[in-house]
Amino acid sequence: MKSTELMPGTCGKTTEDKLAWIYLVNLVFYFIPMFLTEMPLWEIGVSLLILPPFIYCYFWAHRSSKVKAVYPILAIIALGALITPINAGSLALFTFAGFFIGFYYSLRTAFFGLLALLTLLTTLSLLLGINHYFFVLYGGFLVLGVGLFGVAERKRVEAKCRQQQSEAEISQLATMLERERIGRDLHDIMGHNLSSISLKAELAEKLLAKDELEQARIQLRELNEIARDSLSQIRQTVSDYKHKGLSASVMQLCQTLRDKGLSVSLEGDLPILPSTLESQLILSITELCNNVIRHSQASHCVITFERLTDEINISVTDNGTPQSVTEGNGLSGIRERLSEFQGKLDYSLEKHCRFTITLPVPEEQALEPRAQKLVSGVQN
Repeated sequence: MKSTELMPGTCGKTTEDKLAWIYLVNLVFYFIPMFLTEMPLWEIGVSLLILPPFIYCYFWAHRSSKVKAVYPILAIIALGALITPINAGSLALFTFAGFFIGFYYSLRTAFFGLLALLTLLTTLSLLLGINHYFFVLYGGFLVLGVGLFGVAERKRVEAKCRQQQSEAEISQLATMLERERIGRDLHDIMGHNLSSISLKAELAEKLLAKDELEQARIQLRELNEIARDSLSQIRQTVSDYKHKGLSASVMQLCQTLRDKGLSVSLEGDLPILPSTLESQLILSITELCNNVIRHSQASHCVITFERLTDEINISVTDNGTPQSVTEGNGLSGIRERLSEFQGKLDYSLEKHCRFTITLPVPEEQALEPRAQKLVSGVQN
């Protein structure tokens, strides 16, 4: 009857009003007596007039906290009791009250609340002479069943809320650790360099004051080199922070190609690479995929990862038919990135347009293919 992300007590909630409307379909039982019995028009009218305040109370209960839920629950019970003399379909209203009782309160409190609700049904049945089997036994079974469903829903939501809280705590801890890592990296990178810059600037100032211009030039030249080196190190560090990892980046590139109308195949196993090399490889593959989109006029693209004994090959192949390749800043930039890691870029225009990146296996670690194959076959 209700699937709100509500956590009774201290945990917050997210109201799902659209889904809450769906559970009002249970009101169909409220209309059954109108069709099975010959009710006067005024009774039908009064029965229909009860529905707007009930729906208001339903959403009131749906959005309430545990402390304030008692008010809409009592209002729903009161509406059910008032309409019972006219329409025995009021049992549908009592079942909603039973659900909220089970959902909001502890098992002990819910037990006594549902017991009180069953006592009310029995009292109404006796006072109004309603069929005991229908109103007390059948109605009591519905109220208890839906109330227990409310208890189960509460348990589920509490468990989900605890899981979300745990995930939030883990995420917060990971963020704190990442901040510490960034702070430590920047300190390691810049601490010594900034000290050197300060000392050399101070020394150059003193040399200029003594008119020792040549020595001052040497200090300023070294200061400039330190500043450039620091800037390069910071850029490299930021680049390492920004990339999402080879797997996530390749999947995003594939989606970009599909969005442009190409079908895509991924073949082979993703290698495990050092973060600096992985960053440059991601930038290189991105440039090649952008070239496919801009220049190839292809309908299909294959990205292949292949590890040999002493090298790793990554190729981007499309079914375009270019007659020649003009190397611009993009391809030149790829060659410059790869040269730092003794890598190279080759291309072939035979049958299809294929660009291949070749990287040596890093010496500091023996690379093994990932256990799970990335993708096999065509993905449209």
